[in-house]
Amino acid sequence: MSLLKVENITKTYSAHQALTNISMEIPPQTIFGLLGPNGAGKTTLIRIINQIIEADQGEILFDGQPLSINHIRNIGYLPEERGLYKKMKVGEQLVYLGQLRGLSLKESSKRGKAWCEKLDIIDWWGKKVEDLSKGMAQKIQFIATVMHEPKLIILDEPFSGFDPINANLIKDEILELREKGATIIFSTHRMESVEQLCDHVAMINKSEKILDGSKAEIKEQFRDGTYYVEYKEGEIKAGTGFEILNTEEIGRGLKKSLIQYSPEGNPNELLKALIGQVEIHSFVERIPSMNDIFISLVKGNPELVEA
Repeated sequence: MSLLKVENITKTYSAHQALTNISMEIPPQTIFGLLGPNGAGKTTLIRIINQIIEADQGEILFDGQPLSINHIRNIGYLPEERGLYKKMKVGEQLVYLGQLRGLSLKESSKRGKAWCEKLDIIDWWGKKVEDLSKGMAQKIQFIATVMHEPKLIILDEPFSGFDPINANLIKDEILELREKGATIIFSTHRMESVEQLCDHVAMINKSEKILDGSKAEIKEQFRDGTYYVEYKEGEIKAGTGFEILNTEEIGRGLKKSLIQYSPEGNPNELLKALIGQVEIHSFVERIPSMNDIFISLVKGNPELVEA
């Protein structure tokens, strides 16, 4: 059973079609990547899930029930446009936001301090938000999103403004939240983060869903039968069933060729043909990255672009 089920959601703004008949299911305790270029409709869908705006048609089910105002306390939302009260102190901010999500004053304070300790910003508890760096303010916003322990967490570009060390820190926290039972919708343009974090992926382009499935299934779908071969000296000549796409010198007397073979072909047969020509040092299939797949689909190019 899915935690969140989106059924035939459509939304139009005046003459602009933002979403067209979007359906997807988000399994519980997964990190679900919601991808797409700017203007594709991702933010509109996120706002509908958060009940900030309404869909023109369609339905969303939360834990098997029609989405309603009562589900707000089970959702945590980190928007791309950050919003904290700059004149409030960090502690006051977190306690206030925790109470809005149904926590008591005491519990808000306890959880807020525990998270600040965990993210190494407890020394800023009594200082104003306006005194924080962008990265520190981002940590406060993240804490406010998750401190009420929501079932569903929606993160829109959560690593924006973080240096690599703090980005890894938040990445680890996201993974831990999933392990503890949270379901996470993760919207980003950083495909390396999708590779590292996401279990499932859906892509929206020009208001329509163009991709949906587990990351493993999607990569299998886009396998194109290309192989990297490193070999010593000599030269590979194209043979029956394969062609050489490019070759480069990589040093130490080695060359590297990208070879096109049938995706359904037996790689042992290809390797056998190559061994008869050169001394093989490495033979590996090129698995398309999420970046390759993203570019290919958005550009409408059936040929994957090598990252």
